[in-house]
Amino acid sequence: MFALALIALVACSRPAAEPPSPSPFKMTGPLIAASMSMKAAWEFPHNPLTDKTLDKSRLSAEIRRGFQLFTNTPAEAPRLAPSGMSCTNCHMNGGQREKSMPLVDVAGMFPEYNRRSGRLFSLGDRITDCFLRSENATGGELAAGELPNSSSPEVLAISAYLTWLARGAEVGKNPSWRGQNAIPASALVPVEKLDRAKGEAIYMDRCATCHGPDGQGVQIGDKIAGPLWGERSWNDGAGAARVYTLAGMIRYSMPYLDPGNITDEDAQHVAAFIDSKPRPVFPFKERDYRVEKLPPDAVYYTRLQSSVQ
Repeated sequence: MFALALIALVACSRPAAEPPSPSPFKMTGPLIAASMSMKAAWEFPHNPLTDKTLDKSRLSAEIRRGFQLFTNTPAEAPRLAPSGMSCTNCHMNGGQREKSMPLVDVAGMFPEYNRRSGRLFSLGDRITDCFLRSENATGGELAAGELPNSSSPEVLAISAYLTWLARGAEVGKNPSWRGQNAIPASALVPVEKLDRAKGEAIYMDRCATCHGPDGQGVQIGDKIAGPLWGERSWNDGAGAARVYTLAGMIRYSMPYLDPGNITDEDAQHVAAFIDSKPRPVFPFKERDYRVEKLPPDAVYYTRLQSSVQ
């Protein structure tokens, strides 16, 4: 009951905000601009660890904890994130970067219909799904009853952080920046026409500097770029395992030294290459797309079905 009250309290309250400090980085509304390069990689317009409006209450502690989980998931929740992926690898700058699946003001949109599962998802359901898929919680040593769910402490803490990012937003109103990281439908190339060899060449030229020729990520200071395939990456049931979804992320956020300077088509070739590589298997794929049609870019599902036939 406390956990539910905690989330409700965040949604209903808006602490008196201090005047924001001028940002040294280019902003688009409340978000770090998509054009900002790696020099802004660890900037957070809203950082609960430094926000003086948060007090010593349990609620504030949950918000801070959620931020820490979000920005350093493998270290903060190793049993739920056996991969090398953090939430902020995809939702960059703590979910506060333009065209990188930003999560500011998004919490009020839940519950929301999830096409993959064919049912309404709560915010906790959506976070749980990310743990199971993008963080590959199913690939660790957890028993079925130990897998994360919407009542798990880590899920509730991230829910508190994301709800804090939505304080003051109108419930049910989609923020204008949501969904802006997708390749336009008119520019989509049929999956069967995408050239993985071309994608690999582009990858080696423009992506390997940070992600490495082996896709496992290069150490940059005290940080390491997210692994793109292999056992430390997202599993084959994750959103990024869909070619067009990954292409949208690449198109607007990469290469991080020069973000946004890759064409729609080239981003799709690179995504096809990355999503042709081996990665952990999500063990519950048979539960997906039972209501909705299987998307054409869900290549790991296509392979599964082909191997069964």
